[in-house]
Amino acid sequence: MQIRDSVMDDLPFLLEIYNQSVRNSAATFDLEEQTLAQRTEWFSHYGGRYPLIVAQVQDQVVGYASLSKFREKPAYQYTAECSVYIHDRFHGQGIGRALMNDLLSRTSKLGYHSIVAGITDGNEASMRLHESLGFQYVGCLREVGFKFQQWQHVHYYQYFVR
Repeated sequence: MQIRDSVMDDLPFLLEIYNQSVRNSAATFDLEEQTLAQRTEWFSHYGGRYPLIVAQVQDQVVGYASLSKFREKPAYQYTAECSVYIHDRFHGQGIGRALMNDLLSRTSKLGYHSIVAGITDGNEASMRLHESLGFQYVGCLREVGFKFQQWQHVHYYQYFVR
């Protein structure tokens, strides 16, 4: 497995991975699958302080992770939100951990003080992963999304950059 910065040619893989989550998981609150044009616009927001990295096995991208703006106000500039998505066929193989370790190793150099993760109910594997990496549980926003005909809670975890 190779971890590297994402390039435009990865977009079809990233789209497939993301749309799996749209269809099968509350990990994203998108309700409809994204198009390649929508993901191309999304891709344009990454680079510099907001890395988008991929895990590649042979010639296939099997997962990705990113840092994005936490909030728009200038005082939030030292905080980012992390996301990680793994292709369904590759769950439980340590790919999420490898991606997150690489992402977190960049945070100090990028000037961050804190990283936030929002994880929905039912995603215990992601909760365990984040806790094992040093994220601390800081609270829950109850019933903030409605997907799969039920209200979804989002649990927030925070990591302080050392």
